[in-house]
Amino acid sequence: MDLASPALGAIRRTTAVDTVRARISLAVELGMLAPGQRLPGTDDTARAFEVSEMTVRRAYRALSAEGVVVRRPGHAGGTFIADAPVVGTVVEIDAYRADAAHVHALIDQRAVLEAGLAARASSAPDEGALARLDELVDEMRTTSDWTGFRTADAAFHDALAGMAGAAGAAELHHRVTHELYAYFIPYRIDYLRASNEEHALLVDALRSGDAAAASRLAFDHVAELHGSMYVGQPRI
Repeated sequence: MDLASPALGAIRRTTAVDTVRARISLAVELGMLAPGQRLPGTDDTARAFEVSEMTVRRAYRALSAEGVVVRRPGHAGGTFIADAPVVGTVVEIDAYRADAAHVHALIDQRAVLEAGLAARASSAPDEGALARLDELVDEMRTTSDWTGFRTADAAFHDALAGMAGAAGAAELHHRVTHELYAYFIPYRIDYLRASNEEHALLVDALRSGDAAAASRLAFDHVAELHGSMYVGQPRI
């Protein structure tokens, strides 16, 4: 596959509203979002999924009608996963599962790119760039939900790629990563915080100039997605 090519999978035929519905429904189906859990506001979800707030509002309304979420008014209200969420009503999740082979290919491409970029970045680590990575690690340790984590995580990996000083490779990494992000679903915050400790170890390897360790950590961190993304998860 041409690394610079756009996605050609089934989700290309799915509307923006339906992609939000599918990603949230998949997270519920896999136990990443629990019954009764409050969903982030439309602004945060829109930023995490890279869609408009109007798209998220329409998706939340549709999910409510389908029995996946409930919407409660008032100061303490919001949109919550239903106590007994209905499964099987959001048929658009089939498009995501149909693209499983494409997702695995993207994970492989990103893992190899990131491993090489991390090794190169470790050869002459810039303290200012490392300080920025430290800030993002701290932000991911304290963020309260997956939307905030997703934003900081994207910034971390972009900053890591930029440290390598190889603009062409960083651009290619951004393209592959951005395409892969289109398949991400919400994760449990405890899982995300555990994965963030891998970020911290990677920063330590970069700071010490250990190219082999930085490369290995970067590769393993990305390659783990083969198991943790929905394409490697069994239905519950």
